[in-house]
Amino acid sequence: MDNALDASLSNHTRVSDNFTDDWISDGRETFNFVIRCVIPSVYILIITVGLLGNITLVKIFITNSAMRSVPNIFISSLAVGDLLLLVTCVPVDAVRYFYEEWMFGTVACKLIPVIQLTSVGVSVFTLTALSADRHKAIVNPMDIQSSSAVLWTCLKAISIWVVSMLLAVPEAIFSQVVHMSDGNITFTACVPYPLSNELHPRIHSVLIFLVYFLIPLSIISVYYYHIARTLIKSAHDMPGEVSEHSKRQMETRKRLAKIVLVFVGLFALCWFPNHLLYMYRSFHYRQVDSSLSHLVVTLLARVLSFSSSCVNPFALYLLSESFRRHFHSQLTCQGHQRQERGSSYLQSTSAIRMTSIKKSNPGLANGPTGRSRESPEH
Repeated sequence: MDNALDASLSNHTRVSDNFTDDWISDGRETFNFVIRCVIPSVYILIITVGLLGNITLVKIFITNSAMRSVPNIFISSLAVGDLLLLVTCVPVDAVRYFYEEWMFGTVACKLIPVIQLTSVGVSVFTLTALSADRHKAIVNPMDIQSSSAVLWTCLKAISIWVVSMLLAVPEAIFSQVVHMSDGNITFTACVPYPLSNELHPRIHSVLIFLVYFLIPLSIISVYYYHIARTLIKSAHDMPGEVSEHSKRQMETRKRLAKIVLVFVGLFALCWFPNHLLYMYRSFHYRQVDSSLSHLVVTLLARVLSFSSSCVNPFALYLLSESFRRHFHSQLTCQGHQRQERGSSYLQSTSAIRMTSIKKSNPGLANGPTGRSRESPEH
């Protein structure tokens, strides 16, 4: 998706040498220092932090059976998609600040956009699936999950990956290495669509924005509208005297919904500027904006979009005491010191399905010991 930005960024890097007429020498040297040193350093930080957070997150969910719940499967898939982006697209993009031309050949020109778009698709479609799961858990908590719920969730996660890869196939078909001219200088660039067709980039950017941003976030907004209505209504309909068990269930529902909502908000914040910039570039494809302000906006949008691949584990760290304990255990090589029981931050799927958030029915939801009768494997 960012190949067009790559080509334009290369233009910007070249035209930066022509700013001498407008800038004093010290200002231009400072600008070049930021481009060549500071920005790649930021990329290295993103890669390091992202790898640490996402690998630890996946390891926690794999090594702790108590953490293998339906939502955690989706979150693990989300982390794998982020890892894929961090180890492929981000390093390639960072190298662009040291080499002005595309130097990775035709195969990489076709493969890198596919990987990036697949990762973005896995992220946004998984967030949609997570929101649907939270909607079902809160709005329809009486729906009993079958013992094969985890298996079905794994199949859904795999399906999301397959769909994301299929949707990214056109990137490989249309991406091509071309030779572009900037005055008397010719350089090599990787572009995501034919340069001869001005309509293609406009259609491409609009479809990317709709499929990978606007439509999924609109669906998520509908889910959270109903979640909010249910939570507000339940607060008014809850009897004056409720058990501690019911209170814990309601707090768990709210906490889970909040975690997923934070994920969605971070994704939207990180990717919205990049989508806007990409559409702007696509509708002004023949024009090269060489202003400093445009270049700064480009750099910030790119860094922000890649930052989305490392923020989820740390959002979990801040919002979940259970995950925070597991995270500390992993970092101190004590991952197997103890197992969490049923209080995991994302285990509420098993604890809340049987108790209605609107009107609790202790006889149905709780067994003699006050715990959910539903299988604790989810």
